[in-house]
Amino acid sequence: MNYKILTVDDSRTIRMIVKKAFQQYSCDIVEAENGVEGLALATIEKPDLIVLDITMPVMTGIEMLSKLKENDALKSIPVIMLTAEGGKDNVMNIVKMGVEDYIVKPFKGEQLIERARNIIDLKHGGNKTDPRGSMQPKDWFTVDGDILLLSLPAKVSRSICAQVDSAAKDEIAQMNASWANKLVIDIGAVADVNMNVIQLIDSLIKQCVQKKIPARMVASDAQADALKGFKETRAIHKEPTVEQAKTSFQE
Repeated sequence: MNYKILTVDDSRTIRMIVKKAFQQYSCDIVEAENGVEGLALATIEKPDLIVLDITMPVMTGIEMLSKLKENDALKSIPVIMLTAEGGKDNVMNIVKMGVEDYIVKPFKGEQLIERARNIIDLKHGGNKTDPRGSMQPKDWFTVDGDILLLSLPAKVSRSICAQVDSAAKDEIAQMNASWANKLVIDIGAVADVNMNVIQLIDSLIKQCVQKKIPARMVASDAQADALKGFKETRAIHKEPTVEQAKTSFQE
């Protein structure tokens, strides 16, 4: 079965870039020139992914996104937003409305495919299999003394984030007991710090704040710089290694 991709943009050039990006994969592309057409096609086609521009005539991408999220039959369709605005705080407002990721224009097809692969399994041509194989989210949690360590894998998809977040709720709920009272989140192996990762980190930190659990993060210099761009993650204490993160709790 092919994936169905809906591209909604008033620019024919952008729609062509989207079509060309997916042409080597098992995907069927459906096009719309504005939010009204896009919403109608989404209702009929039930696409696996929507690539949605923000600025369009008739109905903007923001307006279309709002209507998608209000519709029980459409609200679960993942959306990648195309925007000319690169301000991180503004983008996070869009993300909070329910988009899975965003791309700042101009962009290349390879960038779109990289983001899409975090949502749908393009490698296997429409077979929505779990890229982790038989590995379970709880396998990424280990305990070292009084520290709970969460080590994220290289590829962090939307599905993985949801499952890890659910598992984290169970793990964190048991903390402050006799076995662990600190959390270290290791994202050092993560290949792409995308919106899935940002939202997961934000959720984990909020859980820790609620439980009054101190938390640290392990990230490379490049990852740390990327996280500083988002208000949700810029204030998190970051260290380059797990050992340094553990030691920092004593400072």
